[in-house]
Amino acid sequence: MRSIKALVLAVVTACAGALWAAPASAQDAPRPGNFEIKGGVLWHDVPGLWSGFSLEKGVDVNAEVLVGPGWYILGGYLRPALGGTFNFQGYTSRGYIDARWEVDFANRMFLGLGLGAAVHNGELAPIYNDHKALGSRVLFHVPVEIGLRLDERQSISIYFEHMSNGNTARYNEALDSLGLRYGVRF
Repeated sequence: MRSIKALVLAVVTACAGALWAAPASAQDAPRPGNFEIKGGVLWHDVPGLWSGFSLEKGVDVNAEVLVGPGWYILGGYLRPALGGTFNFQGYTSRGYIDARWEVDFANRMFLGLGLGAAVHNGELAPIYNDHKALGSRVLFHVPVEIGLRLDERQSISIYFEHMSNGNTARYNEALDSLGLRYGVRF
């Protein structure tokens, strides 16, 4: 549990540092290319985060494509994101589509926030003791990403995703994943 709290503290500190740095102006902000591919490894169903507890286990593989140069709004670019997080140990996997807002800062750090929908293959009701009861097949998908631009094309980041039905169904145990990603712009 201490390692989780230390990791969350590190992410919060990194976010605060990035937000403290001046955001790039519209002329200085690196305009995204036509698409960006991101992928990485996530800790599945992390305990003690937004969902509050963990039942499922394992490591997930995440892959995502951000499409188009996007629309400049509120100091960042809003783009569609299409991706999936896959668990190969028999636990919940999901595909998602989001509206993703990403802002670049003068110190080469960036912050990404999103909101979208996910479709999953997990349980809807509490059938098994080691699977989350997610309540509905289509869920809200909320990603947060803080990262560093290595150059004009490459990035590394800490990525968090939350998936739940927002208490619109009888069961809503929710699912959180956290990990590292690498990105390439084209």
